Amino acid sequence: MASEQRRKTRAADHAGTTPDDEAPWADLEMAVPTERDHASVVALVECALVELTHEAVGAVFISRQVGRSTRTQYVAADDVGEQFQKRHFDDRLGWHETTVPRRTVRDELITQLTQLPSTSAERLGEGATSEPDTFVVKPVRELRTP
Repeated sequence: MASEQRRKTRAADHAGTTPDDEAPWADLEMAVPTERDHASVVALVECALVELTHEAVGAVFISRQVGRSTRTQYVAADDVGEQFQKRHFDDRLGWHETTVPRRTVRDELITQLTQLPSTSAERLGEGATSEPDTFVVKPVRELRTP
């Protein structure tokens, strides 16, 4: 009950600081590679984790290589933001879901957002794709699920 009240209070605080037509997490989007420095990427990830804990949103990282794409979604699994549901989709292998701690999500997102997009493609002996990898926070109802 107390956590629900804190969530409502934070939502009201966010509502007071953002325009009516824009959610507080609406600008949490990025293409990879990015020109952001490491500290900026860490701040973006921390911001996303807070929003995942307090709003009905999920973080999505989409990686594209020639002939293949993967999608990793993170959604809070508890009210305190210590456990997250990780849904990973590979168009060749399908969906895999697991529960992971906050620290793992934080580390994975920082790694994904600071990597070079062509690294995986080069490892496979392929060229980079024309579309960049992307990271976005969006409402849970808009996430693709199995």
